[in-house]
Amino acid sequence: MDNTYSALKKRVREALLTEWAALFPTPGCNHHARPLSPRAFMGLGKFVAGRIHQNRAGKSYLAAHPTWRSPDADTSCLRCGLEPETFAHAILSCFSRQNSKSRLLHSVTDVCHEGPLWTSLPLLNRLTTFISATSMSFPPTMFPPTPPPSSPPLPLSSPSVPPPVFRVSSLAEV
Repeated sequence: MDNTYSALKKRVREALLTEWAALFPTPGCNHHARPLSPRAFMGLGKFVAGRIHQNRAGKSYLAAHPTWRSPDADTSCLRCGLEPETFAHAILSCFSRQNSKSRLLHSVTDVCHEGPLWTSLPLLNRLTTFISATSMSFPPTMFPPTPPPSSPPLPLSSPSVPPPVFRVSSLAEV
């Protein structure tokens, strides 16, 4: 029996995975391996890593992802209206995002959980830029709805309300 550090580490890891699978069996809907190290996208910024994780889990703000508040909501893409707005649609086939996709993710053809997108750091960095540029899966409250093109633009300030006056005081005055 090999008692080197690497051999002991390997046996402990195997025992951990065996016990983990026995105590906490994987649900039938999850077909992914149990990694012991974080996914590559977890090293990205917190906001974008959260968006990626939510999209992969199917629990994001995309229209086709289920929600407890409105389970009967329309699932068609809010941008193109052609298909349900899933993660794959938003990345691969949404007509209104094609300019960003062709510029940033032209080599991505699949978003499956074990695909090259999730192991390639350059692709993940481009996905980060794509998510930010297209506001994909951002919470609806982060961006106000855009007014229809026929309505006049909203005024920047109201003439009836005077602008606020700010006064900077020193610590000696306080």
